[in-house]
Amino acid sequence: MTGRFAVPVILGALLAALAAGCIQEEASIAEEVAVHGFRVVAVYPHDPGAYTQGLAYRDGILYEGTGLYGRSGLRETVLETGEVTRYRGLPPQLFGEGIVLWEDLLVQLTWRSGIGLVWELDDLTLVRTFSYTTEGWGITSDGRRLIMSDGTSKLRFLDPETFGVTGEVEVMAEGRPLTRINELEYVDGLVYANVWKTDMIAVISPETGEVTAWIDLSGLLTEEERRAADVLNGIAYDPETGRLFVTGKHWPKLFEIEIATV
Repeated sequence: MTGRFAVPVILGALLAALAAGCIQEEASIAEEVAVHGFRVVAVYPHDPGAYTQGLAYRDGILYEGTGLYGRSGLRETVLETGEVTRYRGLPPQLFGEGIVLWEDLLVQLTWRSGIGLVWELDDLTLVRTFSYTTEGWGITSDGRRLIMSDGTSKLRFLDPETFGVTGEVEVMAEGRPLTRINELEYVDGLVYANVWKTDMIAVISPETGEVTAWIDLSGLLTEEERRAADVLNGIAYDPETGRLFVTGKHWPKLFEIEIATV
């Protein structure tokens, strides 16, 4: 795969997802919406024991939030080696979800407990919690506000100081609501979102909620690797260099990729 662009197979991917019940009827995509492929730039080791729920990157450090009851946590890792340099486990009743870096803090969601965690980035000390009334799935930031998903077709905007909801937008793909929006990353004015149980990333306008394009990441893992792994989940972007990283739950690898726009 390295060094060449993957061929986007939109109809096949969508039909397979529909047959598996992964994308409901309302998430169908018309052919005129662009579907991009990818090129693998580099491959890094990733802990296959990590049930990846959130991914973030800053100053050469990779941060990862993991899930599952009794196994959820927050880890700081060395990108090139996958070595975990710091780790904080969550209480067993919390199921960890998405993460986002905000100034000198790291914000982590949990799934059904309605509790968000705020960590001091310097030493990964828990400094506060906050609450929300929906499920917690993915979270990112556009530099002014936090953007949160809850598994529905809604993206909610949060004040990064109070964590109160300041607005929301419904994500639409060709006029129909797109559900199962999971891990989020803000990339050059757009929200990249994993769609749970698919190899597709939705590219979303945060202003209108429209899906403006898709990225088809099928084929990142070999068939043998996929048998031992779970779904694609985890997007991290470095705005300083333009590097884009993706991985998945229980994946043995983390990929740096470039998007093929033609």
